[in-house]
Amino acid sequence: MPFRILGLDHVVYRVADANRAIQFYTVVLGCTLEREVEAFGLIQLRAGEALIDLVTLDGEIGRKGGVGPGCEGRNVDHIALRILPFDATAIFAHLDRHGVSHGDVAKRYGAEGFGPSIYIEDPDGNMVELKGPAEAPGAKDQPDG
Repeated sequence: MPFRILGLDHVVYRVADANRAIQFYTVVLGCTLEREVEAFGLIQLRAGEALIDLVTLDGEIGRKGGVGPGCEGRNVDHIALRILPFDATAIFAHLDRHGVSHGDVAKRYGAEGFGPSIYIEDPDGNMVELKGPAEAPGAKDQPDG
């Protein structure tokens, strides 16, 4: 192989309301605003070592994607954000304070093996998985179902 993948660089979401999406990703998830390129309708948010790019539906990039996101017009299934610490009680309390509905904790497989995760949706219906650390060796073969 002439290269190896180091990790997730960025994900691009098309969003209906940039301010609402920025609020969600910065206030609820703790991302930071890295830069904006108004000419393209592009907002880039820092998510650890990766970026989450938001493009507005009416911006140059967003218009190229056709119909906006929704139950019938999604162009990404979900992204998974690796988080620490994974304290489900504290996470649920934080999400509830911000009016963000969430699923239950489930053991799911990720880049490091099986570990806890919670699914939430951003304001545009894009699915975000909050992924905790992998469990001890041997847990890789034991999903929740």
